[in-house]
Amino acid sequence: MTYTPDAIRHVQLSTVTLPLATPISDAKVFTGRQKPMTEVVFLLAEILTEQGVSGLGFSYSKRAGGPAQYAHAREVAEILIGEDPNDIAKLYNKLLWAGASVGRSGVATQALAALDIALYDLKAKRAGLPLAKLLGSYRDSVRTYNTSGGFLNASIDEVKERASQSLAEGIGGIKIKVGLPDSAEDLRRVAAVREHIGPDVPLMVDANQQWDRATALRMGRKLEQFDLVWIEEPLDAYDAEGHAALALALDTPIATGEMLASVAEHERLIASRACDIIQPDAPRVGGITQFLRLATLADQAGLDLAPHFAMEIHLHLAAAYPREPWVEHFDWLDPLFNERLETREGRMIVPDRPGLGVTFSDQARAWTTDSVEFGRR
Repeated sequence: MTYTPDAIRHVQLSTVTLPLATPISDAKVFTGRQKPMTEVVFLLAEILTEQGVSGLGFSYSKRAGGPAQYAHAREVAEILIGEDPNDIAKLYNKLLWAGASVGRSGVATQALAALDIALYDLKAKRAGLPLAKLLGSYRDSVRTYNTSGGFLNASIDEVKERASQSLAEGIGGIKIKVGLPDSAEDLRRVAAVREHIGPDVPLMVDANQQWDRATALRMGRKLEQFDLVWIEEPLDAYDAEGHAALALALDTPIATGEMLASVAEHERLIASRACDIIQPDAPRVGGITQFLRLATLADQAGLDLAPHFAMEIHLHLAAAYPREPWVEHFDWLDPLFNERLETREGRMIVPDRPGLGVTFSDQARAWTTDSVEFGRR
């Protein structure tokens, strides 16, 4: 079969504000560092080629940064017009250099992530394969756990009710938030959930960076009794040394990485042996191109993987990781897509649809606050 060249003819960027039904609070709210979250801002990217193949991608921001992502993407996206969409590494590098003066992490690369993910979606669709299959999957389903029912704004009765609902829906594990100013209340909530779901259901906790080193060690020792799968972000995200000491001191695995915004930042985490389970976020580190670089380093270091948020993307990436991973189930994004990911017997099923296997919904279009187009439809 002879390869037929193609070219990008149209790029559309949209900024979409997704309202949350209930204001969300984790430990950062209760320690006074942030206000409750009421919305998530998304950057949507849609790419169309001369041969009529299309791809979609997205990145996001919580509380701040969404307008900046959109503004940066607007400045650089036009350089994709006329390029071969299969040359993803080349195009990523071209986009990176177009905005090089603002660096290679944070908003600068998060804006590129939406375009990079759209290119991978497009390439998998061209091949007629789910993205996981294009990348080379190890499995057709991934262990999954629920987070969205375990926030601190919910009463413990609500958390237990949502945990039961999640398990009934085929989700395998439950994660709840901790990190309250009153550590005794944290322990009461964890004990109540563990008793409710029983000893055999995987349970995780997430402190959202709100403990200092001494508190994290004390709490980690007290939490050992609950047989947790991991303790997530017990310390400041950039405290690699502190996380490394904690990982050595505790039997419970340490998970972190979701707040880091580049491969370079994760490299320090990995080199410091600062976690047992690494939690990169493809939109935050710059897209799938960067995520795959990071995943190779993590596997070489013998780390387990549990990507943060955006299950529509991370299900495919986790399925292509050599070690048995976890995927975080969040229902917040459901209104943005026409399709739903299936959960069964504790696992999330890789869809058999080409690409990411999702399409943007009419509701996503209705929540669009601005949009820009380059090239021709």
